[in-house]
Amino acid sequence: MVADTARTLAAEQAPPPLEDDRRCSRCSHISVCLPDERPLTPVTRRIVVADPDTQVLHLTTPGSRAYITRGRIEVSKSGEKLGTFPIERVQGVVVHGNVDLSSGLIRELLWRSLSVVWCTSSGRVTGWARAAQGPNGGPRLLQHIASQHGRIDLARQFVATKVANQATLLRRHGDAPTAVTRLRQLQREALDSPSLTNLFGIEGDAAARYFAHFLTMLRPKVVATEGLTFSTRTRRPARDPINAALKLCYGLLTADILRAVVACGLDPHAGFLHSSGRNKPALALDLVEEFRAPIADSVVLNAFNNGEIRTRDFSTALGTTRIGERGRKALITGYERRVTGTFRHPIFGYDVTWRRAMEIQARLVLGVIDGTQPRYQGIKTR
Repeated sequence: MVADTARTLAAEQAPPPLEDDRRCSRCSHISVCLPDERPLTPVTRRIVVADPDTQVLHLTTPGSRAYITRGRIEVSKSGEKLGTFPIERVQGVVVHGNVDLSSGLIRELLWRSLSVVWCTSSGRVTGWARAAQGPNGGPRLLQHIASQHGRIDLARQFVATKVANQATLLRRHGDAPTAVTRLRQLQREALDSPSLTNLFGIEGDAAARYFAHFLTMLRPKVVATEGLTFSTRTRRPARDPINAALKLCYGLLTADILRAVVACGLDPHAGFLHSSGRNKPALALDLVEEFRAPIADSVVLNAFNNGEIRTRDFSTALGTTRIGERGRKALITGYERRVTGTFRHPIFGYDVTWRRAMEIQARLVLGVIDGTQPRYQGIKTR
C-alpha cells in the first residue's frame, strides 16, 4: 500500500476518481473531488455538497476601517462602531471603494485561507489577496500549458452556456420571440465554432440582440415612471442607471468567481476564452460568462421591477452614471439573496446554492485540466 501511494504521488496524471464507492460518503473531501459528478449525469446517490454556513462580508461605507479584535471583525468610522461580525461566520471579504483594512485583519483572513477582493465603488475589481499556500500545484502548471495551446472545447461551452442563459432569461421575462429564436441558433453555432475568432463573433452578435431587448424585461410602468432608457451595454463609463447597476453586479459576480477559482488551486489569470495576455483574471472571466444572466442580470431586473432601486439612487456627471450608497447597498443585498438561494442543479439533480455552484463549475474545469474529467458542461437554466 505504501509503494502504491508513492507511485500515485509520483505519477504525472491524477488517478481516476472512485465511482459508487461507499467510502466516499463518509470522506471529508467528497465536496472537493466530486466523484459522483464526474460522469456529468444526475447523481443518484444522495451526497452532501459542502455549502458552509458562512457569508461574504461586504464593506461599503467610505472612510470606514475594519480590524480584528477578540475573534471578531469590527468596522468603525470616526470613532463610531458600525458593526461587528464573528470571523468564523465570514466566508470572504469584498472591499468597496475607500475602506481601510488593518494589517492584522488581512493576516488573519489569509491565515484562514479566506480571500479578500478589492473593488471600486462602481464595482470594478481592482485586486485580490489569497493565502500563499494552495492546492493543486501540478494541475496549475498544466492549466498554463493548456491556456497557452488553447482549449476550444472549454471556450465553446463558456459561450454556448452564456447565450443559452440569455435566451432563457429573455424568454421568461421579455417580449422578443424573434430574438430568442436567434439566440438559440447562436447557441448551437457556438458548440460547433472552429476558432476563438468565430466564437467572439457569435458572442458579440448574441450580446447585441440580447441587450437590444433588455428593456422589455422591465415592467412598462417602471420604465415609464423612472424614465429608464437602455439600448446597448456600455462598460466604462456607464451611460445610464441600468448599465451602472449591471457593472456593479458583474463586479460582485467576478469577486465570487475569483474565490471559487482560488479555492480550487487554479490560477485566475490563465484562461481559455479571454486572453491571458491582457493582465486580467482570464479564467475567472471565462466562468463569469455562464452566470451573468441567471445571477447578475436577474438581480438588476428584480431590483428595478420591485422598486428596490430607483433612478434617484444614481447620479450622472460628465457622461458617467454612478450609483449612490443607498442603491449600492440595495443591489448588494439583492445579489447576496440571489447567490445564497438554492436551485436544482440541471446536470446533477441535487439542490445547491448559486455560490456553491460556482465552485462546482470551477472544479469541473480543474477535472478537465488534470484529465479526470472527460469534458466540461456549463449550467444552463430552463
